[in-house]
Amino acid sequence: MIQKHESIVIQVVARALVPLILLFGVYVIVFGHYGPGGGFQGGVILATGVILHRLCLGRDFSHRTLPPGLAGGAAIAGLLLFGLMGIVPMVFGGAFLDYAHLPLPGYSTVDLRYLGIGIVEVAIGLAVMGASVVIFDSLAGGDSDA
Repeated sequence: MIQKHESIVIQVVARALVPLILLFGVYVIVFGHYGPGGGFQGGVILATGVILHRLCLGRDFSHRTLPPGLAGGAAIAGLLLFGLMGIVPMVFGGAFLDYAHLPLPGYSTVDLRYLGIGIVEVAIGLAVMGASVVIFDSLAGGDSDA
């Protein structure tokens, strides 16, 4: 079981770093199609922030902030959003993940592809973050003290 770290210095530093890590993870996801980064890298960074929170501030406090069910829900939502972004263009005559066939009137083909890539990056980030946190929670011991 993960207990709150005894050192007040560790707790204060963790409380200061976690929001910055999460903000950087969101930045990497959102601007991943401009340069290096993207959904997977940003999702791992987000998971790192949550895991640091769990390790340094204790399981009880961390589970109130981000319940384990919410992490699993984020993973499932990311997978469903990714699948939806792949299947919707197929319904409207395109190929799997062919964002040019998204049914959004008023957007050019370039804008549709740009929007589609952004949505897929967010979906991958949610899936990776949620799955990583669920794996950590499972390995950390669940409800047992072992």
